[in-house]
Amino acid sequence: MTGRVEGKVAFITGAARGQGRAHAVRLASEGADIIAVDICEPIDSVPYPLATEADLKETVNLVQGLGRKIVASHADVRDFSALEAAVADGVAELGRLDIAVANAGILSAGPTEALPEQSWRDMIDVNLTGVYHAAKAAIPHIRAGGAGGSIVLTSSALGIRAMPNMAHYVAAKSGVIGLMRVMALELAAEKIRVNTVNPSIADTPMVQNDAVHKLFVPHIDSPTREQAAEVFATLNPMPTPWVDAQDVSEAVLFLVSDEARFVTGLEFKIDAGFCLA
Repeated sequence: MTGRVEGKVAFITGAARGQGRAHAVRLASEGADIIAVDICEPIDSVPYPLATEADLKETVNLVQGLGRKIVASHADVRDFSALEAAVADGVAELGRLDIAVANAGILSAGPTEALPEQSWRDMIDVNLTGVYHAAKAAIPHIRAGGAGGSIVLTSSALGIRAMPNMAHYVAAKSGVIGLMRVMALELAAEKIRVNTVNPSIADTPMVQNDAVHKLFVPHIDSPTREQAAEVFATLNPMPTPWVDAQDVSEAVLFLVSDEARFVTGLEFKIDAGFCLA
């Protein structure tokens, strides 16, 4: 089956790399044009490098290589005005908006009582408020099309299952699920569907970095990817240390396609059984 989102336009945050890039490329491969945004600069409380301008350009190249159009810009999801402008510019160039994927997110960790105030604020501002901002910017344009649409919010398996040292992350990702449920009810009559994807540990730069490896393998000074994989594999009932970004993109594609035309209010777990353990 091909062309599952042919002629549609998708707005994706955090599109420069990782899951966001995978979503942009997968939707483009099925016929969608893309409005892509990413911050492309560091956030001080995040202990690993964030995406760069070069990363965003690579996403552009990959989408264009599939013969699709893409409008890419820098925008911080904490800044609603910037997102609103990015979506408006993209719609002005591409003519419509059918799909929004509020994907941008960050990760940091620490015991609840020891979390720096800035870490808490940045986490909530990016992973919860930023998701709300992306949806808020997209809804008027999807509504204007008059044919319904689909909004996918990136939550996490940790929006369903708790984990120590992740209070701010779990709080934000749980909040995304609550936001999704309210939006699904509010927009259902207009045939605008709202769902979450809830991946567990994913093989992306958010996880594959020294800070996260050290969090899960604290007894080794500088754990390798292979050493981290051994620990991650113990968390999943299925025999894998992580899921791939592509696995999440397949779920996103299903949710935004007409195959899921009556699917709304769903927490779509892509977690190798993590939430069952």
